Amino acid sequence: MSSIRLCLKEMLAQRGMTRYELSKRTGICYQIIDNYYKNKVVRYDSALLLKMCIALDCEISDLIEVVK
Repeated sequence: MSSIRLCLKEMLAQRGMTRYELSKRTGICYQIIDNYYKNKVVRYDSALLLKMCIALDCEISDLIEVVK
């Protein structure tokens, strides 16, 4: 069974950014960022993902991967 995994942890490490800093840059509540970071999200919000991509200067394909 395949699943979707968010690579936010790796992306933040590459950018030298903390979850708190991403929260401040995007205006997204820290707890929501933390849930995405820990892959506890079941339904992904496209508006939030767009804000993260803009703040991290990356493509959506850099943040999401399909795990088989």
